[in-house]
Amino acid sequence: MEFGRNNTPFSEAEFATRVAKTKERMVAAGLDALICSDPANMNYLTGYDGWSFYVHQCVIVLQELDQPLWFGRAQDVNGARLTTVLPDANIIGYADDFVQSKTKHPMQEVARHLKERGLGAGRVGVESDSYYFTGRSQDVLRTELADARILDADGLVNWVRVVKSDAEIALMLEAATITEKIMNRAIDTIGAGVRQCDVAAEILATGTRGTSAYGGDYAAIVPLMPTGVGTSGPHITWRDEPFLNNTGTTIEIAGVRHRYHVPMTRTVYLGTPPQKMADAAKVVIEGIEAALAIAKPGAGSRDVHAAWTQTIARHGLVKDSRCGYSIGLNYPPDWGERTVSLRSIDETILQPNMTIHFMPGIWLDDWGIAISEPIRITETGVETFCNFPRQLFMK
Repeated sequence: MEFGRNNTPFSEAEFATRVAKTKERMVAAGLDALICSDPANMNYLTGYDGWSFYVHQCVIVLQELDQPLWFGRAQDVNGARLTTVLPDANIIGYADDFVQSKTKHPMQEVARHLKERGLGAGRVGVESDSYYFTGRSQDVLRTELADARILDADGLVNWVRVVKSDAEIALMLEAATITEKIMNRAIDTIGAGVRQCDVAAEILATGTRGTSAYGGDYAAIVPLMPTGVGTSGPHITWRDEPFLNNTGTTIEIAGVRHRYHVPMTRTVYLGTPPQKMADAAKVVIEGIEAALAIAKPGAGSRDVHAAWTQTIARHGLVKDSRCGYSIGLNYPPDWGERTVSLRSIDETILQPNMTIHFMPGIWLDDWGIAISEPIRITETGVETFCNFPRQLFMK
């Protein structure tokens, strides 16, 4: 990496398109300025990539500027110079005594810059439900910009991100190859007497190494590996205890390339699975096939959900939660984009290059099973990112 170069995997023209689409949505929402605190949205609009989201930072989109402003801790300024496509004039650092202070707050500096640009009485959008925008941030902005209107613009950039460019799809295809390698390694390594933490270590190492042609990135979610009765809940990680015979384990992982995620889940049973689990696996696979037959441009996300739920209902199974969500560029704590959800109340119409983790897990009282597929909506239908056996694995 070098200063003064575009060190991102995208052209500056692609960033300009992203910013233009964001501004169009800002006009529709009546916004003069947009403060993006979500690190995925910051990356999407500027290329910024760093583990600095534990302090306050943001990207500010202004209608008057061709490129956004990056605003963050002064010690991260060089990181912004290295990873963004922004000129130095658009990179603003705040002093370190604002960090974790009880008497000062970085949003005071954000407010000062907005007032200096004539927006002290403007309409300013904030990502109010972002994981990284705090209640105190909003309170400080409302105090410092007393004549402005601070408006909820949560999800505005997320919905720009929902349809991927061809360059983004190319990265996700590379991530998918890493996903396949990770899952193969996990299934090969798991076994009775093998410590859960050792399998987790292999997953993390494989994802980081990537392929001989390109490396991998860290995932927004750590490996999820509920085992035994733990499979009745989807979000349990690992312990240092060994895997046991005659137990099932669900493994949810993601390959990542330049922050673009392709997650996948499979279930492994050590021994001969009980008939109810073997039968459930067949139902899940039948439901996946029914749902993917519906997933195409012009279909509703609720139509895909209905195909899944109606299929499993014929076998006496019920899943109350959504069965999929939009994926792509992200940072901890989630690889979901917080936009499309495959469920009965979602009115999204599917479009080409929407990318979704079709996640039809079933979690019952004391056991569960999950087999998932990362998918892309194509011009005529749907395709899976990964070429991986869709089955209940037995060892």
